[in-house]
Amino acid sequence: MEYKRPESVLVVIYTQSGEVLMLRRTRPKDFWQSVTGSLKWNESPRQCAERELREETGLDYSGRLIDFRHCERFAIIHPWRSRYAPGVHYNLEHWFGLSLPVRRTISLNPAEHAQLRWLPFARAAVLASSWSNRSAILRIAAAQGFLHTGVSYEI
Repeated sequence: MEYKRPESVLVVIYTQSGEVLMLRRTRPKDFWQSVTGSLKWNESPRQCAERELREETGLDYSGRLIDFRHCERFAIIHPWRSRYAPGVHYNLEHWFGLSLPVRRTISLNPAEHAQLRWLPFARAAVLASSWSNRSAILRIAAAQGFLHTGVSYEI
């Protein structure tokens, strides 16, 4: 068995009107996220982000992804731990974004995702199952001017 590389990408897809694409995984049940995926052993973070974008949504925007040059380290959750070598407990996640003028038609990969939603930034952040995904959404929202001061976006 070849173990997964403990390095991944997170791609937040959002529209200029302030909507974020959220995907519900097939496993674990009710796990909502942006586009994510592990780097293959011979792949750069950008190559992985472009591949995962195509595989999970059907979108091909090679060269249009924004590399936020930000990484987060987090503990690998139990449902996925067996995919990694023994003793590997942490993953390094690289953040990317894709800004679209308007919503696009999304073709879900049914092996990975069962449902999608386009949500305002704040609602997408609340729905995100992982703290790193929530943090990325809120940072992008703030940078794009979609968060209002004096409002709490904590869960």
